[in-house]
Amino acid sequence: MVRDWPSGILISAPSSGTGKTTVMLGLLRALRDKGLAVQPFKSGPDYIDPAFHRAASGRASFNLDSWAMDQTLLASITEQAEGADICIAEGSMGLYDGVATRGQSGFGSSAETAQRMGWPVVLVIDVGGQAQSAAATALGFKNYAPDLPFAGVILNRVASPRHERLTRLGMERAGLPVLGVLPRRGDLTLPERHLGLIQAIEHPDLEAAISGYADFLREHVDLDVIQAAAASSGRPAAKNALPKPPAQRIALARDAAFSFTYPHILKGWREAGAEISPFSPLADEAPDTAADLVWLPGGYPELHAGKLASAKNFLGGLRHHAKTKPVHGECGGYMALGTALIDKVGTRHEMAGLLGLVTSYEKRKFHLGYRRAVLDAPIPGFGAGDALRGHEFHYSTILDQPDALLAQVADADGNPVPETGSFRGHVTGTFFHLITPERS
Repeated sequence: MVRDWPSGILISAPSSGTGKTTVMLGLLRALRDKGLAVQPFKSGPDYIDPAFHRAASGRASFNLDSWAMDQTLLASITEQAEGADICIAEGSMGLYDGVATRGQSGFGSSAETAQRMGWPVVLVIDVGGQAQSAAATALGFKNYAPDLPFAGVILNRVASPRHERLTRLGMERAGLPVLGVLPRRGDLTLPERHLGLIQAIEHPDLEAAISGYADFLREHVDLDVIQAAAASSGRPAAKNALPKPPAQRIALARDAAFSFTYPHILKGWREAGAEISPFSPLADEAPDTAADLVWLPGGYPELHAGKLASAKNFLGGLRHHAKTKPVHGECGGYMALGTALIDKVGTRHEMAGLLGLVTSYEKRKFHLGYRRAVLDAPIPGFGAGDALRGHEFHYSTILDQPDALLAQVADADGNPVPETGSFRGHVTGTFFHLITPERS
């Protein structure tokens, strides 16, 4: 059967912590259980949520980022909805939260994603501690951008039938459709740590959790009305603008310590014919000796520093490869390429020693935001002078970084950022996670 181009909706909220991820996962699975092919997306630079989306929907989820990505790349990523019946996107932070300075395409808010794609917003409102007043919040979000498509609200953490009745009265007065009412339940939260949710592969029983969310959504949300509310601005005019691979044969670290790679990047590498060989440093696996490049993504090396420090096959294979061929690390991968990593209790763990970088989690320092980097030296796939766009999110502190600086790095507003990355011989590393190169 040939399907029309799928319509979609975007699940958002006034702020983080309102329950939109629970709604997203339950909705993905509930619609899938109805027999629909559901294409998930994530608005913004999130490394963790897409894996949860995939577990719930059975389809790979992709980031849509209107700050970092130009219209051509956005269209190429949206093309991944080919063959789906409906698109469901999850927003980041609050609906209108973005940056002050326009990127290649925009300011990076979830509202901007919804507007570009023509996806009506479903606003998840935590109504705990209020009743009719919740309507004033929802109405303000609807009217803040009058041309933004708006499907309605889901009321979350409703305490009682009386609480529901009063809150509904407010929404009716404001003319806002109520698409669902979720009673307060403490067991519906996903486990978290300092970068947000734990990773999907670490969840003790993810399938049971997602099934429970779907049951909860089916009971308390009108799935037919939500499905009917989906809309779209139409099929994008796209050519294949997904990122090209930095090498033909790539050994990719892939386990609970190294997993933060944007799905569109790996999709682009594979579609261009690259051979990707995953290996697990935590299982003390060495990278494929036939690889042209070893790539260490970000993740949580600080939680596994002792195990990594004792992984002789991994470290030996990494050092052997770096003698003649390139190795690149992003954020946690960069830290693992350094001399040492100090964990949150102050224990020093020796890392690969391919760079002089020493990082510490003993004194946490928050680093968060978009990054624009102009390379002073080449990295795999890019040359000196190339401009890259990415995102940085970690809590480590640099104690020593003696090697040559890799790039001139700035935040979204053009302010210099001290975490510039470094290089030595065939080894390069950055604290930002690559999203896309800038195209002239």
